[in-house]
Formats: sequence, structure tokens, C-alpha cells
Amino acid sequence: MKKFLVAVAATAAVASAGMVANVSVTGTVQADPLAINLCTYVQGNDRLRMRQRLREDRVQLRRVYESILCNEMTLLQFAMVSGSDDIGEFIVSQLPGSTFESSGDLEWAESNGHGDSAIAQAIRERIGS
Repeated sequence: MKKFLVAVAATAAVASAGMVANVSVTGTVQADPLAINLCTYVQGNDRLRMRQRLREDRVQLRRVYESILCNEMTLLQFAMVSGSDDIGEFIVSQLPGSTFESSGDLEWAESNGHGDSAIAQAIRERIGS
């Protein structure tokens, strides 16, 4: 399957937060609705709907994590900025420790003032440091 960069400007506004998510996706065009939904669920801290969507589409989060960006941030970085600790901890539980080393999420958290967040702590526990 060929991979290419698709830039999507999504107006995935969550009513409670009132924010707009700009989504960049590396992958096939069919991934766009999934990426938009995942970013929306992260922003709204909606773990249940994320789990349902992944299950419906038969997608493992570890297979798409590195190819989805929300506002030019990874899903975990976006969760930290949005204050979505519950869904952030869920995402951490679904990914192998090697993913955090390659994505630099923990380093990003520490350098951007989120080093003491629940998500950063969950990453530390997951990688064993």
C-alpha cells in the first residue's frame, strides 16, 4: 500500500471545548475520517467512543498512531495540551514502549511543561523509567 501525505483541514469542533482541530494524516485517503474522529475523541476526552470506533473499523491504535497528527502534534501530545488525561492514559496502554522512544512524546512533554502530567507519568511507567 503506497503512503502519501494528505493534509486535511478539519473543523472537528467539540461543542464543550469549542476548539478546531487541524489534522494531518500520512496514509490512505480512507484514513481521513478515522483520523478526524480520533482527534475529536482525544480533544473531548472520549475514551469510550474512541474504543468503539477502533473496534468498528478493526484498527489497532499501534498501527495508525505514528501516522495521525492533530494540530501538528501526536495524539498523546494533543491529549496533554487538551487536558485529556483519561484518553491519554488509554492511548499509552495501547502502545508498545518503543513507540514512545521513536515519537519523542515524553521529551516533548518535559520540554513543554507537561512533564508532571498523568499522561507523562503513564509513559514513564510504560517504558520503565
